[in-house]
Amino acid sequence: MQISVSSYSFSKMKTAPVERLRLARELGFAAIEFTETDMDTAIRLRRESEKLDFPIVCYTVGAEFLQARSVEEEAERLYKQVDIAQALGVHLMRHDASRGFQPYRAAHSSFNEALPLLAKGCRLVTEYAAEKSVITMVENHGYFCQDSERVAALVGAVSHPNFGALVDIGNFACADEDPAAAVGNVAALALHVHAKDFHIKPGTGDSPGEGWFQSRGGNYLRGAIIGHGNVPVRQCIGNLRRAGYDGYVSIEFEGMEDCAQALRIGRENLEKLINEK
Repeated sequence: MQISVSSYSFSKMKTAPVERLRLARELGFAAIEFTETDMDTAIRLRRESEKLDFPIVCYTVGAEFLQARSVEEEAERLYKQVDIAQALGVHLMRHDASRGFQPYRAAHSSFNEALPLLAKGCRLVTEYAAEKSVITMVENHGYFCQDSERVAALVGAVSHPNFGALVDIGNFACADEDPAAAVGNVAALALHVHAKDFHIKPGTGDSPGEGWFQSRGGNYLRGAIIGHGNVPVRQCIGNLRRAGYDGYVSIEFEGMEDCAQALRIGRENLEKLINEK
């Protein structure tokens, strides 16, 4: 496994995308992935990536099939994001299935009821992406499709060789699922991995205040430096290794600490765990 970093990790720095690419290289990462951008920026990033011989390995965008006006319309919007992924020169693109846990607003409050629509949307996108040599993935993200069983069910329902999962080892905590057990459930589906850590406090106590948010079940979470939080990162990496995963593990940092320092420490901690035998 090699360690990359998400451009999202630099959000607090307010730097331009090209600067994030350069900073990731300076911090010792093997590659970078980028969040949603425009075509002109994608072309500039690819040129800079090739100039520095520093790869861009994944493109990450949002999606919402359940609350869009139609699955087909949302898929059409994502086709343009696939074109941007192709311009970036990446072969992996992650998109959400549904971003919110809002059963009282959604027309499809049950996951089992929503699954055929989610699968239809993901299949439309991946069929288009396959023609562009871009593989698409769904991430355990957005509360509604965040549990490992739901991710596995969606990948199975799409049933397309060009579609799999981006496994974020920390995000399972947002659905109150044990990260190690959850990673074990979906490790065989992983096409890309996010390394994320959280400080976690039970929802039975008072709110810790600024910087924290609540899980689906009401527990409190705050982004942490890899190795400083409550996510069993070592066990998650071990589960991925046993499943045969040997791709990039991209740090996605969203804590309150200084970004550069947090990413340096997190990369060093993650490197030790990946190199363990």
